[in-house]
Amino acid sequence: MPREQAASPSRTVILTVDDDPGVSRAVARDLRRQYGQSYRIVRAESGESALAALRELKLRGTPVAVIVADYRMPEMNGIEFLEQALDIHPGARRVLLTAYADTGAAIDAINVVDLDHYLLKPWEPPEEKLYPVLDDLLSAWRTTDDCPVTVTKVVGHRWSARSSAVREFLARNQVPYRWYSSEDPEGRRLLCAAGQDGLRLPLVIVPDGTALVEPADRELAARVGLATTPATDFYDLVIIGGGPAGLGAAVYGASEGLRTVLVERSATGGQAGQSSRIENYLGFPDGVSGAQLTDRARRQAAKFGAEILTAREVTGLETNGASRVVRFSDGSAVAAHAVILATGVSYRQLDAPHVSELTGCGVFYGSALTEASACRDQDVYIVGGANSAGQAAIYLARSAKSVTVLVREASLAASMSHYLVQQVDETPTILVRANTVVDAAHGASHLEQITVRDTVTGDTECVDAQWMFVFIGAVPRTDWLEGMVLRDSRGFILTGPDLTTDGSPPDGWELNRPPYHLETNVPGVFVAGDARAESAKRVASAVGEGAMAVMLVHRYLEQS
Repeated sequence: MPREQAASPSRTVILTVDDDPGVSRAVARDLRRQYGQSYRIVRAESGESALAALRELKLRGTPVAVIVADYRMPEMNGIEFLEQALDIHPGARRVLLTAYADTGAAIDAINVVDLDHYLLKPWEPPEEKLYPVLDDLLSAWRTTDDCPVTVTKVVGHRWSARSSAVREFLARNQVPYRWYSSEDPEGRRLLCAAGQDGLRLPLVIVPDGTALVEPADRELAARVGLATTPATDFYDLVIIGGGPAGLGAAVYGASEGLRTVLVERSATGGQAGQSSRIENYLGFPDGVSGAQLTDRARRQAAKFGAEILTAREVTGLETNGASRVVRFSDGSAVAAHAVILATGVSYRQLDAPHVSELTGCGVFYGSALTEASACRDQDVYIVGGANSAGQAAIYLARSAKSVTVLVREASLAASMSHYLVQQVDETPTILVRANTVVDAAHGASHLEQITVRDTVTGDTECVDAQWMFVFIGAVPRTDWLEGMVLRDSRGFILTGPDLTTDGSPPDGWELNRPPYHLETNVPGVFVAGDARAESAKRVASAVGEGAMAVMLVHRYLEQS
């Protein structure tokens, strides 16, 4: 029978399991000493008794924040236990206690049970080796939907474009919220309590009870606790863009002692953060969702001291002597010794009649995972044939009645990775229509039909469709750099060797060295990721370029 600290049964639990009674008591003692005032500490001395405790807690509705399990236990080792515990409390953070000789097994567990951390025994002193780890995990857990806090409430309509955008913004920024339809009784009660008639949606009620009607992203971000204002007006490094390249640069910049701020216009993760499953990223043989990868990277950057600003749009870049000045849309600015442009790309818009009017009302760009639950037992259309389209098709096919992929090319092989092509082919509910494009969208308040055309025969067909997700390429977010940074004909930023193809430095270059590999025509301004001309357009390469850009920033600062 598990032992526990006497406390209110509704208090959040930290559970520890170890078959050695002495170790079990020691872990519980250290946890109780640090967290006993806020959490209930439950300990067990076998995997089976720990699973029984977890099932009982589940039935009571008691949340479990962290599970700490020893690896070497008879009958059921720590990894086997955590696999089963994951099914009962999937939101709990998982820690494996292991001896040095078992670190290989602990590393394997990172992918098997999505392990959050492993600790070597002994963990003395706990102030250095145990508590900082638990503090980070508890902080991360409190941002999830599993945490029993008063969450943000969103009242909206199924076919409201702004309602969809707000849900996407909150989800991608890891802000827990609860959705209420304006047509349901509870949604109507919330509207009435806020004095609203439902004509302007969404209504967002933040945890302190404040009601916001059709809030802009920046107002919403500030109200739900996201940082939107820089702590100071000067940094060593400003990173513009929070995709894999920007997050990689933030981790390496902050960890190497640079005062670093990352500025993101919407939500960290970029296009990769919207991916339902990334299966070709090094170190994750079972795949990882874009949201998981983004959450870990963001927490890692914050751990090293990087400042992350959300819902801030950058509109200008200037030089002022040795400073590089970044201007925001509200007229404010920050300055730094160096800047890394990691602005990434936006989904290319589908140029067909009525598509723009129906965007957010049945037409979505990117995977829009927040809409996936509404697609259950529905017929879904995906436009595009690149990896992002394949990942979305496989994800949506889990619950949709059918998924039809419309591809302009003769086959998926022209633009999609081989492993994804195989998965699409092996999924019975996915149909691929090659040589097919969308000519028009139809619907009054939401998408109802689309007209598709065979590019070989010219034949057109009008089909019923309430859900269409578009992945037809990308365009760089670089228009705001016009006149400051050199770009190619498609808007991608030129760097390093591409600036000196004839052996001469770019116009206005005053240094007695050529631009570094990732440096633009403005000294001290670097580029990483998809916005760079001829970049690889892969998550791994973007992260690598973010790290390399920081190395070049150090070199630039040393020589300035």
